[in-house]
Amino acid sequence: MRGVWTAGVLAACSVTAGLLFLQGWQPGSPERLCCWGLVAGPCLALALLAARWLHALLCAPLEVLCGPDDVGYIVEAGRTRAQAANEARRRRKTGDLPPVYPNGWYRVTDSHLLAKGEVKSVTVLGEQLAAFRDENGQSHILDAYCPHLGANLSIGGRVVGNCLECPFHGWKFRGEDGKCIHIPYTEKVPEFARVKSWPSCELNGMIYMWFHCDGVDPLWTIPELEEITLKEWTYRGRTEHFVNAHIEEIPENAADVAHLGHLHRPVILSGTDLRFTFNKFWQILQHHWKVSWSPEPEPNSHCSLMLVEHTLTLFGKPFTLLDVDVKARQIGPGLVHLFFDHKLFGRGVILHCVTPVEPLLQCVSHTIFYQANIPTVVPKFILQAERIQFERDVMVWNNKKYISKPLLVKEDSAIQRHRRWYSQFYSENSPKLTFQRDGLDW
Repeated sequence: MRGVWTAGVLAACSVTAGLLFLQGWQPGSPERLCCWGLVAGPCLALALLAARWLHALLCAPLEVLCGPDDVGYIVEAGRTRAQAANEARRRRKTGDLPPVYPNGWYRVTDSHLLAKGEVKSVTVLGEQLAAFRDENGQSHILDAYCPHLGANLSIGGRVVGNCLECPFHGWKFRGEDGKCIHIPYTEKVPEFARVKSWPSCELNGMIYMWFHCDGVDPLWTIPELEEITLKEWTYRGRTEHFVNAHIEEIPENAADVAHLGHLHRPVILSGTDLRFTFNKFWQILQHHWKVSWSPEPEPNSHCSLMLVEHTLTLFGKPFTLLDVDVKARQIGPGLVHLFFDHKLFGRGVILHCVTPVEPLLQCVSHTIFYQANIPTVVPKFILQAERIQFERDVMVWNNKKYISKPLLVKEDSAIQRHRRWYSQFYSENSPKLTFQRDGLDW
């Protein structure tokens, strides 16, 4: 950033000096000094704005954070986005849904968003949680409500050592196990005084928590990506969307090979509104996909693999510069590692994370890490392309019905195999949809 700003300032100075020289300005001429002050000021301001724009384009990560009603709804005249979203949810049939919270690991937040000594309020799996980083740098996730009188530990709570202090009466809860270790107005702390501490881990630039409806300890670990740990791949941005659908419908896209050839064929320039993406004008450029999906064998039966070969055609002819191979590895119900490999533009990964906020509301993030020696515009372009394609899916998900026994043809066989594979993340006691539709409004 410093180099870009320096270049902008030097450019402004050069332009100003050149203009002064051409006008024959000499020191000691107050009239000309005043005149050229009026010229130099705007020139300098424009140069600084240009430097800032260049920095954002060439150096800064891409970050696009969308609200629950920003994407995937048709907004009619006289209606707000929130009204359109709420009406779509009210009139949509949900279908015969599977359990709403599968067992597995889920992203809570990105590591860089939780500073040392900071506490954040997060909603995951319908639970209000407090995520905090203690003074030693270790992250923890606790239930948010103090068992004393119900204060929210994440709203006004304070990190003290490795504990989270309640803002109401100063009770201190240890991050590692949730046990209360200090009550300021009593000498004896009851043994049973504690809040739930959720199993968590931090790697690949993210903080994850483990959920199992029966309280079972983690059954597998999230693979560490050494390129991120060793900083060979660096953070280049993230997007965040909210999807009004059952969680299983999102990863099921990996096995729905046919939808790629239709929904994702139009070039990304045609946008995300499905009413316009199939305009004949955009047929000069088209995406083509060759896809396969399969579960992995033991001991990685909780994983599946999607292999994608992407090509672009211009007037029906291959445009090989943007050919790219993608390997998408799903780990459990809500995590996917999408690896990109391009002969010219290098390698990287998008961490695709689906976290249930409530039964039919999913927070979906895409975080990209890319080779440090590749210009930032490359991973930003990849992430932007992923965002556009994903938002087309969001428009479908936000308005569709889940069909438990779909009408499939032979070419759809991978969808049924995916559902059988995904069912391993449900248990007999997995939560079912129980809330009233009237409580769905954002």
